[in-house]
Amino acid sequence: MLDDFYYFAMVVEHGGFSAAERATDIPKSKLSRRVYALEEHLGVRLIQRNSRQFSVTDIGQNIYRHAQAMNNAAQAAHDMVNHFSVEPRGIVRIGVPVATAQNRFAQILPAFLKQYPEVKIQMVVSNRRIDIVNENVDLALRVRAHIDDDPNLVVREIRQEVQHLFASQAYLNQYGTPKTPQSLTEHRFLSMSEDFTEQTLTLSHEHHSNVKVPLKPTIMASDLNLLKELACQNQGITLLPDTIVCDEISTQQLRYVLPEWNVPHGILHLVYPSRRGILPAVRVLIDYLVQHLK
Repeated sequence: MLDDFYYFAMVVEHGGFSAAERATDIPKSKLSRRVYALEEHLGVRLIQRNSRQFSVTDIGQNIYRHAQAMNNAAQAAHDMVNHFSVEPRGIVRIGVPVATAQNRFAQILPAFLKQYPEVKIQMVVSNRRIDIVNENVDLALRVRAHIDDDPNLVVREIRQEVQHLFASQAYLNQYGTPKTPQSLTEHRFLSMSEDFTEQTLTLSHEHHSNVKVPLKPTIMASDLNLLKELACQNQGITLLPDTIVCDEISTQQLRYVLPEWNVPHGILHLVYPSRRGILPAVRVLIDYLVQHLK
């Protein structure tokens, strides 16, 4: 019975009995017989057949969606077994935002590669939204205000990222330490946005309403690491994700400015095409990143 749903899904997915035979090497006669048996069991017509046309009925389309879900669940169970029984190997292509690649991956990848010596990592380092399917990428790490809702993607949420204001102590000694968000207008500001010379920064506080601060940035550059380095060189105050300034805070190259105020940066999450057919190397990398990027 469950096999019949599989055969039916293959026929619909490939657009006909002959095409399904070519794709799966299952004889056309067997496919037709099993689909007919499923129709008899359910008491409905799933496929309209004649010599010139192949079409799926409305009820057939609904049954097909359920059959797809059943096949994906069965494949997921098979993949789980492979995860524990097959040694991960091969190339994994992953899309990674620039700042994350530069600040975190060099720290966490060596231990992964030591644990899985047969796995090779190919990173597509970019801040653009990578098309996983068309660019042949196995998974992508993203930071977005809203998690992807594409039904063809599986999402693994990692953490909520927050941004704070930072500056060097030398800069604060020279220009003073802001006491309120409004006082930022009097300071040299380094902005991630390149859009306008006059910008607005919206700051959040746990116990106060949001505050919008008009700014005229001294430097505008869409590179977080560049802004971080400029701040370390006493060039102004900048807004950065907490996760990329850990070393600079510990060595006191940078200090928090208005630490009780912040800006949500987005949700860090992984996306990959589906649970079906995930190679062991991809699966272990996903689990490793979820664990170590938290």
